[in-house]
Amino acid sequence: MRHLNYKHLHYFWVIASEGGVVRAAERLFLTPQTLSSQLAQLEDAVGSKLFRRAGRRLHLTETGELVFRYADEMFRLGAELNDVLRGRLPGGLRPLRVAIVDVLPKRIAYRILEPAFALDPPVRLTCIEGKLDDLLIELSRHHVDLVLSDSPAGSTAGLRVYNHALGASGVTFFSPARTASRYQQRFPASLSGAPMVLPTHNTALRRSLELWFDRKGINPDVRAEVEDSALLKAFGAAGVGMFPAASVIEAEIVEQYDVRIVGRTTDVIERFVAISAERRIKHPAVAAISDQARSRLFTQPL
Repeated sequence: MRHLNYKHLHYFWVIASEGGVVRAAERLFLTPQTLSSQLAQLEDAVGSKLFRRAGRRLHLTETGELVFRYADEMFRLGAELNDVLRGRLPGGLRPLRVAIVDVLPKRIAYRILEPAFALDPPVRLTCIEGKLDDLLIELSRHHVDLVLSDSPAGSTAGLRVYNHALGASGVTFFSPARTASRYQQRFPASLSGAPMVLPTHNTALRRSLELWFDRKGINPDVRAEVEDSALLKAFGAAGVGMFPAASVIEAEIVEQYDVRIVGRTTDVIERFVAISAERRIKHPAVAAISDQARSRLFTQPL
């Protein structure tokens, strides 16, 4: 293989990061034709195709993934060095970029990520939120190191990503103190006809609850359906209706929202998953997050 042209390598890295030649050309202020020509020269130097086309999208080949991993490390380290030299990033901080599915309870996301702050050297954490499909694309482009989700990435995503089970939790139902005692007796049968605030149907928790309600013959009076977990709890605490949440954070919910526990069930399970672009986790912060989530945070059997 001839000596690599680093300008061509940088162009390849931007194409892979942006997911296509046109978007990369806009970012680099070049024409798509020029960029395609530069990519062809790099492929000639490497001796192998770096992309394969599937419909309108470009996907990395096996060689392309190998080259991208090295290029990504090179250019991200270069950007980090530039930040350090400009005084924007203290020496020793290691970046950790995490994408969180927007339906994941914020308190659980924090509890999962908390071990990263105890590392030496410390990390600089960047968090973004979004829908799972969108975040998986960011992961495949190596824009983030990890995706936290309430459900695993399916094979239909068409992306090479890997699920790492963090743990699971049963579900607790909460209500303001003035109404809790009414429903504590005969739980869970008492939930039938009870006013309730539930997560929306696009969440894994709602789907699990619906199956459980059907098995138990429970027909709640659904007063509101709320996607955001914090807003759901706020509605429930204000008296709109009883609400469910993961049992692993029930103590924090009782304290923060001044509510009472109506009952618990382990027949409904919330599962939590870390999704990475690598089969074997290498980032020390991601490894610490995964290890402590399994050993300390979640006790419910998977």
